[in-house]
Amino acid sequence: MKTRRQFLRNASTLIALPMLESFSPRGVAADATGQVSANARAKRLVCVGAYLGLHAPAIYPKGTGSDYELTPLLQPLAHLRGDFTLFSGLDHRAPGGHGNWPNFLCGKKIRAVTLDQQVAAKIGGATRFASLVLAAGSSEGGVAMSYGEGGVALPSINRPSVLYKKMFASDADRQRTEYLLKSGHSALDRVLDEARAMQKRVSSSDRVKLDEYFTSIREVETRMGRQLEHLHDVVPVPDYTMPEADPVAMNQMLECEAVMLDLMAIALQTDSCRVLGLRLPGESQVFTIDGQMLKFSYHSMSHHGNDPVKVGELIKVDTQHMRLFARFIEQLKTKTDAEGRALLDSTIVMWGSGMGDASLHGNTNIPTLVAGGGLKHGRHLALARRKPSDKEILLGDLFITLQRQLGIECNRFCEARNGMDELLA
Repeated sequence: MKTRRQFLRNASTLIALPMLESFSPRGVAADATGQVSANARAKRLVCVGAYLGLHAPAIYPKGTGSDYELTPLLQPLAHLRGDFTLFSGLDHRAPGGHGNWPNFLCGKKIRAVTLDQQVAAKIGGATRFASLVLAAGSSEGGVAMSYGEGGVALPSINRPSVLYKKMFASDADRQRTEYLLKSGHSALDRVLDEARAMQKRVSSSDRVKLDEYFTSIREVETRMGRQLEHLHDVVPVPDYTMPEADPVAMNQMLECEAVMLDLMAIALQTDSCRVLGLRLPGESQVFTIDGQMLKFSYHSMSHHGNDPVKVGELIKVDTQHMRLFARFIEQLKTKTDAEGRALLDSTIVMWGSGMGDASLHGNTNIPTLVAGGGLKHGRHLALARRKPSDKEILLGDLFITLQRQLGIECNRFCEARNGMDELLA
């Protein structure tokens, strides 16, 4: 008897199909971008997303432009002031709540193709890995930051040792990977042949679902092919000492964040990947900072209710995020690409969140910092509308300009249509 969750099976390969009305007993209902410009000023994109954002009063200065006074969370970046821009007033006009955090890179519609994956589709083919989707250690929630075609949530690598081994595999590991990729590739071909035959027997709405599903499968095939193509590229092993054990316990998130950022800098330096995303979980971790264990869990202090003790501890955690961000920017300023340029000159680094105020579950006024990439920096740009006649500027407008800076023709991102080239490019 056929069920609503049908499976295509080939030898040891098993692929679950999406929900199809044609196999339901009751018949349950169920922006194009151009080519990359050769004159692109930036070649790489890094997105860091913190699940709980930042404490707004500690990050946003009162002043705007280049003469703003440094706030507590900007102090770790004081010596890099000319290398980054702070934005306030930006968001996607999306609903609030933790469930809408993935709006960060998706835009207003959750499960839309995220910024990093849109960019990877255009510039990722030149490197061994089209994109690297990472997380700082383990987490309870399993919230995704990156989505591909068909609304597929992309799994993240959360162990530094796994990322290191993926980038700098031994010869034996590469041979095994080659065998697995070739075996999986041929099995997918046979399964998809069976699935295409099934299309003739399903309803028109189910054919749409199958088309979306096949798109995600083809995306997997493309990645497998790219891995095979670059599998035997010569990559110099970096002079970097990995920790003896992975700092993946939830309470070690900040330590894991530091190692992941180090490895991301190495991935950019070795041109192993040009599009990277790092998710910073925000749950029941209890951190130790500067040798002192905090009293409250990360999630508890983010929902502080203006309790001064919780706010003080939250600022300590946020300050550590900014210290690590500053350290990453410093690395990109000193490391060079194949042309001898500082990596920061050709790498756009965006630090942001899907949460503007975790204490209120608010997804407006998202704290956003952008560094490098040949953009105009050194300012606080306050872009919130102050009166109805003001032009509405969305976070998606920033994403439009970032893609253009990467040489990608882009005229819209979700609800945004304008970009902000006049402010940054």
